[in-house]
Amino acid sequence: MFDVALKSAGAQVVLATSSDDKYPPENIIDGDSETFWTTTGLFPQEFVIKFTSMMNMSKVELASCNVRRLILEKSMDSEPLNFEPIKEIEMNSHDGQLQSEEINLGNVQAQHLRVVIDSAYDHFAAVYRLHVDGTAAH
Repeated sequence: MFDVALKSAGAQVVLATSSDDKYPPENIIDGDSETFWTTTGLFPQEFVIKFTSMMNMSKVELASCNVRRLILEKSMDSEPLNFEPIKEIEMNSHDGQLQSEEINLGNVQAQHLRVVIDSAYDHFAAVYRLHVDGTAAH
């Protein structure tokens, strides 16, 4: 298993509901834990990761700040359409400090992963890193 959501592995952020030139959504998959994407303050907020091909995903790790309720969805289509729910998580508050969440998926196939921040502990939330353990589906 390796991180199939890295930009260097060919993954792309194909949609994000907010963008700031200083904190672009591509920061989520750049592999640098010092950079981040920030939301604009209204919820829900979301981003969609496109993998290079169909992937078998086993685990998602998220480093974030102020995220309260998180929803993971998958699409098996070649375009980011027809998403199906995978998991919904209530995250603990860390008073503005870094949150780290490990989400076991079992074995889920997807071409796209949508991450929805449904609510937050503050007006703004940030995602520092998304790590997806996976392998190419055969």
